[in-house]
Amino acid sequence: MPSLDQASIADLSTGFSGVLLRPDESGYDAARKIHNGMIDRKPALIARCLGTADIVDAVKFARIHSLELSVRGGGHNVAGRAVCDGGLMLDLSLAKGIDVDPAGRTARAQGGVTWREINRETQLHGLATTGGVVSTTGIAGLTLGGGVGWLMAKYGLATDNLISAEVITASGDVLRANESENADLFWALRGGGGNFGVVSSFEYRLHPVGPVMSGLVAYPVGEARDVLRFFRQVTSTLPDDLTVFAGLLHAPDGAQIGVLIVCHCGALDEAEAALQPIKKFGSPLMNTIAPTTYEATNMMLDGGFPRGALNYWKSSFVKDLSDQAIDTMVARFALCPSPMSAMVLEHIHGAATRVGVSDTAFPHRRDGYQLVIISEWVEPADNARNIAWARESYDAMRPYFASGRYVNYL
Repeated sequence: MPSLDQASIADLSTGFSGVLLRPDESGYDAARKIHNGMIDRKPALIARCLGTADIVDAVKFARIHSLELSVRGGGHNVAGRAVCDGGLMLDLSLAKGIDVDPAGRTARAQGGVTWREINRETQLHGLATTGGVVSTTGIAGLTLGGGVGWLMAKYGLATDNLISAEVITASGDVLRANESENADLFWALRGGGGNFGVVSSFEYRLHPVGPVMSGLVAYPVGEARDVLRFFRQVTSTLPDDLTVFAGLLHAPDGAQIGVLIVCHCGALDEAEAALQPIKKFGSPLMNTIAPTTYEATNMMLDGGFPRGALNYWKSSFVKDLSDQAIDTMVARFALCPSPMSAMVLEHIHGAATRVGVSDTAFPHRRDGYQLVIISEWVEPADNARNIAWARESYDAMRPYFASGRYVNYL
């Protein structure tokens, strides 16, 4: 780990509004921890920035001292790219400013904001933009990689709703990126991942979103094949208001189950009619589909992703959800070693597919499915077998994969 002299850090701290943490200081260990408990890296310095000036100073400091620089937004990325070993971790998790313009239907938020936080502010005015499937996800990472979420069929991906961004480049310059200013950078920010600079704030387009109809229907694992085949049938003719995911999950008691997870963001009477085929299908163990808020919908899966749990994920788009692909999924899930793990199929259609392939850096613009193999557990002694299950399941599913993968799940 590079040794940073006290004088250099003291010089940085002179005008710094946030908090600077070295390995021997109180709060360092808590600050370097992110959502995935498997990530255990130790930066030489953590710069907890409050605003743009802090970010500029931290970026310049890293360059002057030849430090590797990692950027943390919400800290949800499973691969742990938010934290580096021996470098400078630029931590935006304290940068929580949110400004909503109800009349203009826009919101600007700093890079440390999570979807739960921005939903709370926008829903105060009956507005929302496409956020993550899990509310504890940060807006920054999700948006920069594309942004799959419950509203994407109606309003597009999170990145499709990005109006502008303030970006600090590697040289420490502050740029505004939108359709007319630094348009090439703006193109790259929309789906290309987090490699083009530090995005200090995001401006989003908002949409009217009132009560929604959402929830999940759970079935005995013995019906899983039929559930996934039904999912394939249902998703062939979905309206834009309705998003449906499917999965092989574990119930709270550890029992394996098949599930359909839905969100209808249109009128409640239309939602009731559209969801009748799903409500009537099979012999469910549980049905939680009901009118609720968009905030609650964005939080309904949060319990399955506790902070600090050990995570290892694999993912790819699926070229066709054939009977053979379904049978392979069910067979692999039966071998799952952890009662926290899951295999989830996210269906993409509607507005998210009506953007040109080359219009943004997110090229996956056709109706289809994304498979996410989520291996999650709590005991480090179980690392090897849980990682092996994810890798072996991914390899078993390879014959059914399409080309290309989603940046946020790499």
